[in-house]
Amino acid sequence: MSIQIYVNGEFFPKEEAKVSVFDHGFLYGDGVFEGIRAYDGRVFKLNQHIDRLYDGAKGIMLDIPLTKQEMIEVVLETLRRNELRDAYIRLVISRGPGDLGLDPQKCSKPTIICIADKISLYPEKMYKEGLEIITAATRRNPPEGVNAQMKSLNYLNNIMAKIEANLAGVPEALILNREDYVAECTGDNIFIVKHGELITPPPYVGILVGVTRNSIINMAKVMGIHIHERVFTRHDVYTADECFLTGTAAEAIPVVKVDGRVIGDGKPGPLTLKMLSALKNHIKNEGTPIYPNE
Repeated sequence: MSIQIYVNGEFFPKEEAKVSVFDHGFLYGDGVFEGIRAYDGRVFKLNQHIDRLYDGAKGIMLDIPLTKQEMIEVVLETLRRNELRDAYIRLVISRGPGDLGLDPQKCSKPTIICIADKISLYPEKMYKEGLEIITAATRRNPPEGVNAQMKSLNYLNNIMAKIEANLAGVPEALILNREDYVAECTGDNIFIVKHGELITPPPYVGILVGVTRNSIINMAKVMGIHIHERVFTRHDVYTADECFLTGTAAEAIPVVKVDGRVIGDGKPGPLTLKMLSALKNHIKNEGTPIYPNE
């Protein structure tokens, strides 16, 4: 059976789910989106994802015609229609159909789409052995431009860095900001470990504050692990004892080589493995039920 896609209040088979060619999400990347995960019948951190979606929409002055609770029900119903318990959910809110000009005032009604399907970002082997990544020449957009806190439909900045990773034959690329500080990767936040302490870039360097990132930070505090949000450079990554990435799609994955420099002993480190294990346990016990009567 074809997966069922939610589009503006109706469900369509994948092959029939369509948007207008005049939709400004298609023409100009004018809109916002969220990636969300469901595990064993529960949607992980659903409220936090919905809050971030609405914050991003507010940032671009896009009025979503559904309440947050109604949007939550859209997500849950999409999962139910597709009989999914484990899934990747993509919520997309575009400015909607308009004319060929830029003016968002010409778009009378936003387009709301919800897709639920499977996703696999990296092979299982990489979760066990770690990633090799490179630093992209492409820099992170400055916050006074398209702020990274707004998860916009225009992801060309990330895509250009991803192209560099592809050309280098590695699965991911590190992105620096204009001041040469480490920001994030193309789709993931970054953590390094030095002398038993966790370090991750602060929001003001130009990162998307990830839901999984925040989960790691909160868990580290509960576990008594020192965690710092502070700026650092590529040199700090090269000389780190450990390194790992976090993201909704990727979950958490070790990094063992950056720009040819081996991180630590070239294997996923003990604190990395401890945090990855803690995240897996957290995922099992946290989430909004898809089927409330279970």
